[in-house]
Amino acid sequence: MMNASHPFTRDVCVIGGAGHVGLPLALTLADSGFRTVIYDINPTTLDLIRSGTMPFTEEGGPALLARVLQSDKLEVEDQPRFLGECKFVVLVIGTPVDEHLNPSFTGIQRAIDRCVDHLRDGQVLILRSTVFPGISEHIQRYLDQRGLDIRVAFCPERVTQGYSIEELGRYPQIVSAFDEVTLAQVKRLFAPFTCEFVEMTPMEAELCKLMTNSWRYIQFATVNQFYMIASQHGLNFERILHGCRYKYGRMADMPGPGFAAGPCLVKDTMQLAAFSNNHFVIGHAAMLINEGLPAHMVELAKRELRDLSNLTTGILGMAFKANSDDGRDSLSYKLKKLLTLESKQVLCSDPYVRDGSLVPLERLMREADVIFVGAPHDVYRTIVVPPGKRVFDVWGCLQRADATSMRAVA
Repeated sequence: MMNASHPFTRDVCVIGGAGHVGLPLALTLADSGFRTVIYDINPTTLDLIRSGTMPFTEEGGPALLARVLQSDKLEVEDQPRFLGECKFVVLVIGTPVDEHLNPSFTGIQRAIDRCVDHLRDGQVLILRSTVFPGISEHIQRYLDQRGLDIRVAFCPERVTQGYSIEELGRYPQIVSAFDEVTLAQVKRLFAPFTCEFVEMTPMEAELCKLMTNSWRYIQFATVNQFYMIASQHGLNFERILHGCRYKYGRMADMPGPGFAAGPCLVKDTMQLAAFSNNHFVIGHAAMLINEGLPAHMVELAKRELRDLSNLTTGILGMAFKANSDDGRDSLSYKLKKLLTLESKQVLCSDPYVRDGSLVPLERLMREADVIFVGAPHDVYRTIVVPPGKRVFDVWGCLQRADATSMRAVA
């Protein structure tokens, strides 16, 4: 362990800094003038970053990466050798849920254990990803028990994947710590690019993050349930949705239907359910609705076409949301599994997701008898589906060459 009197030669280390949350933050910190270290254990991704290539889609990312590499404010490491040189350590490893939908703390604990011998007195450890309520306090006690004078703060990210760099400066930053001195230090770190601060206690901040994502998940579940009710009765939900929203301010923020998944929403909703001793009934109901939408789409196709076993089905978009290259926890893959059991062949295509099993768009449009839209990428909105192909498009993003669209949303 480094001598506590040794001065810090760097400002901040982002552990897990090559991922969708860590990398935009690390680039923004470096661009703000902080000597920033990215520490990650993914050598392939780190090589891309060193070469000036963004490992995933991020608006403004390529230009910002090039700029900070030229400024010498960014270092990229696969070992924790500079961890003790940094005043601030930002940990971007959250609390996932296991196969029983219970929070799993092993990942964050392993990360702390791997780095603890490189930490030293006087540092501030900032937890950045979503964590189960009470984890910040648990880690503070753990460090105290190890005899380390390291203060813990929880400052959750609040950005949209793919637009993190721009949104880091647009929205207020929630900050929390166990003492006022640490809180002030954290605010100085974020101040160069944050428009405003919202101060909370750590557990308040932990719950705030979980409730924010759960609220969005419940909103999507509500409209998906509405969609299921309408489509089960053969009604055009797009027209119903238009009627709900049109020049009626109380419904202006009602989202459209579609697959609600990805690496955060369902996970955080289940963490909040676990924290409530599984009394979060509306959260569980939201999960059943959202996770059940792929099966509903298959049932609509079977009701319309009766038998899919002699048909080739195709899925457009395998990412978990539009215009993303991230297929983690995408419900399109759940839809693929269901269609594999029902149809002769399943073809999947996506212009962004890296997956060797995907086929070119042209082949899918040529060979698929039935087309499902999994992710409504903007590029799909210019596609005109030729006559004779059945389309089931919960998002309502495809165009038809004829006037007899048979998609689930006209």
